[in-house]
Amino acid sequence: MAISVWEQSTYFAKKDLVIVGCGFVGLWTAYEAIQKNPKLNITILERGVIPSGASTRNAGFSCFGSVSELMYDVALMGEEAMLETVKMRYDGLQRIQKVFKDKDIDYNQWGGYELFEGQEKIAKNKKESKGKKERDDKGSKKEGYDISKLDDDIAYLNKILAPVLKTPKKNGKYLPIYTNASKEINKLGFQGIEALAYNKLEGQLNSAKLVLALQKAVQAKGVQILFSTEVKKFKNHAKGVTIETNLEAPIEAKQMLVCTNGFAKLLIPSLDVVPARGQVFVTEPIPNLKFKGCFHYDEGYYYFRNLGNRLLLGGARNADFKNEKTYSLDTSATIQKVLEQFMMQRILPKGSKKPKIELRWSGTMGMGKIKKPIIQEVQPNVYCAVRMSGMGVAIAPIVAQKATQLMKL
Repeated sequence: MAISVWEQSTYFAKKDLVIVGCGFVGLWTAYEAIQKNPKLNITILERGVIPSGASTRNAGFSCFGSVSELMYDVALMGEEAMLETVKMRYDGLQRIQKVFKDKDIDYNQWGGYELFEGQEKIAKNKKESKGKKERDDKGSKKEGYDISKLDDDIAYLNKILAPVLKTPKKNGKYLPIYTNASKEINKLGFQGIEALAYNKLEGQLNSAKLVLALQKAVQAKGVQILFSTEVKKFKNHAKGVTIETNLEAPIEAKQMLVCTNGFAKLLIPSLDVVPARGQVFVTEPIPNLKFKGCFHYDEGYYYFRNLGNRLLLGGARNADFKNEKTYSLDTSATIQKVLEQFMMQRILPKGSKKPKIELRWSGTMGMGKIKKPIIQEVQPNVYCAVRMSGMGVAIAPIVAQKATQLMKL
């Protein structure tokens, strides 16, 4: 089907920038670019009817890292890289709150917690799972966290993070980011948990409302979004990039930015990005739900929060690591069963009636050998900003700023 002269001069006119992916990174990049240069002609291409990755299919956490997760990251990629990545996440969360009102994105800063089992339970789990579970994104086995080191690790993280993040001060001294909150375990009703760490700077939000707010903001500035538009292939040349999609005509752009995160390897096979399915469910309302806030367990592999008086629980991909490296958006019986067991054995008070599960879903995250995002030029005029490592909500605003600077928009 041939396009009309009107379509040729609008939808298919040459763009200054084409962004592939209408999730957090794509939208924030369009936002930052158009704020910097309102004359830019920007189009976002999204293969789904709505964003189809993880941006609207996550747990709605506004977080930047739990104690055990950050200590593991130090061991994995070094203190400097960990600090750089966490600063990007923290600064990104500050950017979100600066741009959008709390009520518009259902933001609540009730804090974030991390749950720890005792060492005897960890040793038992390690023995039972020997040879059965991969424990990180490189396929390496990991030791359970030693809670005897919790206070030392909290002190270490507070010391190195506060000056870098420039967190709030009192009487000229940085207030602690993490504190030992183990005395709250019984009040919160958890089972089999022997230690608890608290981070008062974390919160929760409605991720789809944030996507919609970003979408409205960029469209109001003239950014064009084409949904149900899948990039089939692209070719760079001296004047820019030719992008072929399922539409009737190719799209020409001076520059192209790939922001498809977990799906990035489908367009740029050389990237160190693997898909990681994050499965989630939400229960029916639970009378007298004892907690508010965001909660992490097992170095962030499990995560849960309240959604009003309902429980939202996700994760557990390390229970079937190999099969969770998938582009499928189905949920699996294996992971859903593990999550339900975790709910009854750890989260809800002993003797609780099992609540009905109202919704189950999954999203596709982008992981790799390290948790640092990839922001680079992959070919002349072709760039990427991918591998958010499950922290897209937080890190996307700063990734977008860096991508905009790299492209010299």
